[in-house]
Amino acid sequence: MGIVRAAEDVEGAVVAGAAGGGGGGGGGEVTAPLLLRQHKQGRGDEEKIQNDAGGDGGGRRGGGGGGSMSMLMLSTAVAVCGSFEFGTCVGYSAPTQSGIVDEVGLSISQFALFGSVLTIGAMIGAVTSGRLADFLGRKMTMRISATICIFGWLSLHLAKGVIMLYFGRILLGFSTGILSYVVPVFIAEIAPKNLRGGLATSNQLLICSGSSATYIIGALVAWRNLVLVGIVPCVLLLTGLLFIPESPRWLANVGREKEFHASLQMLRGEDADVSEEAVEIKEYIESLHRFPKARVQDLFLRKNIYAVTVGVGLMIFQQLGGINGVGFYASSIFTSAGFSGKLGTILIGIIQIPITLFGAILMDKSGRRVLLMVSASGTFLGCFLTGISFYLKAQGLFSEWVPELALTGILVYIGAYSIGMGPVPWVVMSEIFSIDMKAIGGSLVTLVSWLGSFAISYSFSFLMDWSSAGTFFMFSAASLITILFVVMVVPETKGRTLEEIQDSLIDSRSRLRDP
Repeated sequence: MGIVRAAEDVEGAVVAGAAGGGGGGGGGEVTAPLLLRQHKQGRGDEEKIQNDAGGDGGGRRGGGGGGSMSMLMLSTAVAVCGSFEFGTCVGYSAPTQSGIVDEVGLSISQFALFGSVLTIGAMIGAVTSGRLADFLGRKMTMRISATICIFGWLSLHLAKGVIMLYFGRILLGFSTGILSYVVPVFIAEIAPKNLRGGLATSNQLLICSGSSATYIIGALVAWRNLVLVGIVPCVLLLTGLLFIPESPRWLANVGREKEFHASLQMLRGEDADVSEEAVEIKEYIESLHRFPKARVQDLFLRKNIYAVTVGVGLMIFQQLGGINGVGFYASSIFTSAGFSGKLGTILIGIIQIPITLFGAILMDKSGRRVLLMVSASGTFLGCFLTGISFYLKAQGLFSEWVPELALTGILVYIGAYSIGMGPVPWVVMSEIFSIDMKAIGGSLVTLVSWLGSFAISYSFSFLMDWSSAGTFFMFSAASLITILFVVMVVPETKGRTLEEIQDSLIDSRSRLRDP
């Protein structure tokens, strides 16, 4: 869920390295999952490279004007089957906890590991995704991921003991780590600039749709049968990949000139003039190779440390807010509070999609800082209400209020998270790193996100055994600290060009050194 968030408007940091074979692909670093949305660009050489890297290569003639867009839409629809698959993997454990524990006989610690081991597989997948996507191509990488996903789901369906459950979950995590990289990269690389934002939004929307479908259907069917919800998008992805072209930018990068032009023409329509766009793509690839290769230690230079602080800090507070605990164990939370676990997870699934859409609309209108502060305030309120409900239950007070209070708190929490703390940290990350540091900076921030996801999802069951009320009060306290962090540290990036954002970061660093 925090990954859904997971996993929450992707495009910026990974794309800069992916389109030209740098960053996560070339160096083997962990690459940021697509959970990022690129800001509008101004003019200038650095900005032009950023636009092309994120799919802005749509030329003035071929960028969305003439010709049919049917192949572009079909290609996007096929790719986001991987996004839907991502959502089903993340959402699977929430509605299935009681069924798996009762049938297989898992202990609390065993199910905690079952829920969190997905993130271990995802970290491995994220490390290898860039190399696979650059060496094998975007389509082949998606094929491999979908195939591994099918084996993972079958392992869960046939599992008789804990080892098969863990094995299946690790396979799903590995595939999720790959899909979280390659799907938004593919969409960014095939989209013209006038449609890139809308097509990129479909990635996040389908992630939320996948998790919501798992929540809702999982409340109605047995946990073994729920694997079909994950297998279907894999089959659709494998089938659809037979009918769509490879990313033209990847083809250009590996020197397959004839296929590059054919792919670009298919995506823009037979009647579209793609000559200018083709020239821009090739110029971008040549320009990218002129940048010096960034090193990990460069992140800690004075000129970069402020951006690292903002990016890593937001991811830490995103996870400390408890999203993966709530997302992975929603059903047991409701049950512990005396509310129907099935009905609770269905309600979560229902509210996620419209609120995510609403947040996407507000992203470029209200600003990043405002959304973060409003969202963190909402997650504070949601966790505080949930903590109060468990406190009342433990003290035997107002017992008739406990289920409704817990339900209200969790729904407020999920709604508030979906509108800001889920997607905005990824957007800010894509905007604050300079072009030469985007891929490696995104790698660090993404690794922090996955590590935090594992820590919270694994420890959540033990924290709830220690004190249900105390667990949610701690999450609410983390949300309050998040507000302070945003007010004091996070810059506003809405409506600024890349150069203006970098200038503002320089000013902020100067103020920090000279208070």
